[in-house]
Amino acid sequence: MSAGAGPGPRVVVAPDKFKGSLSAGAAAGALARGLRRAVPGVRVVEHPIADGGEGTVEMALAHGFRPVSCEVTGPLGRPVTAHYAVRDDTAVVEMAAAAGLGLLPDGPDDDTARSATTYGVGELLRDALDRGAHRLVLAIGGSATTDGGRGMAEALGARIGERLDLSGLDPRLAESSVVVACDVDNPLIGPWGAAAVYGPQKGAGPATVALLDRALGHWADLVAAATGRDLRELPGAGAAGGLGFGAAALLGAELRSGIDLLLELSGFAQAAAGADLVVVGEGSLDAQSLRGKGPVGVAAVAARAGTPVVAVAGRCTVSAEQLHAHGIDAVYPLTDLEPDPARSMSRAAELLETTAGRIAADRLTDRGEKAP
Repeated sequence: MSAGAGPGPRVVVAPDKFKGSLSAGAAAGALARGLRRAVPGVRVVEHPIADGGEGTVEMALAHGFRPVSCEVTGPLGRPVTAHYAVRDDTAVVEMAAAAGLGLLPDGPDDDTARSATTYGVGELLRDALDRGAHRLVLAIGGSATTDGGRGMAEALGARIGERLDLSGLDPRLAESSVVVACDVDNPLIGPWGAAAVYGPQKGAGPATVALLDRALGHWADLVAAATGRDLRELPGAGAAGGLGFGAAALLGAELRSGIDLLLELSGFAQAAAGADLVVVGEGSLDAQSLRGKGPVGVAAVAARAGTPVVAVAGRCTVSAEQLHAHGIDAVYPLTDLEPDPARSMSRAAELLETTAGRIAADRLTDRGEKAP
């Protein structure tokens, strides 16, 4: 493809965050700078992405949403200032803004694993309803909690004692749609449930894991008695310490793939249509990436638009054949330029700019000739 005559090639840069180094927006900016330096006529569309975890609100803000702040109850009961995004009647909320691991002042331990609450998540949703939102998109990555959404339900008006009383649940929820960005398929309880699989990451020792699992089972019993539906085995019910269960069972939420939902929300398919190239990326392109997260989800949408895809990554631990099978034509690891991981992370923006020049030489000029 020549960069000489006529309008220059159009490239969509759609990286996820490079964890510990750059936000998705900063990574997109670095790639765009490198492409523009290599091919002055190139038309770059910066489309930073997220898959339902950290960075979801930032992604929404990059695509026409406006920021909203409010004070809510943090995971340990102390007030925190949380931010979410609103556009028209849609609100994008990160549960981690109210109940995330990053809000634990001294990090997770056995005590926080037992006590952390999703009450502030319910307050965030209530605030969005107060501002006129009728479509609530809840991203549930990064939680510090394993309460099954019990705290969220209380904040939204449920009363919990020997039985669960839903008569006070905010009536606006019945007139709203709730969609949960969820990329795990764990059930609520048992050996693959919220406590057993994710509790240790939140500081829970073996005794606390067992306690939390029993508590989630009792909570599921209360919810089933109150609603007439038992969703403890629903794939994704165990996400975010059982918040997936609480949202589905009590708010009627639909659980959807985070990357698919957010690409739809941000209009990525329209951006990719007719582009000459899509550049995806994240800090570590690995086996977990191949399960439909970040770059692979983007590549699937780009493939439907007939647009070729290449990836950049801090490091890559999957084969070229595996990437080809998921629609990624080539990968450019930053370790090719800087093998030392610490230096690579500290120089990530610079290395991404340089890598963008390599991509331009390989993909945007005839026979790999360097652009003027």
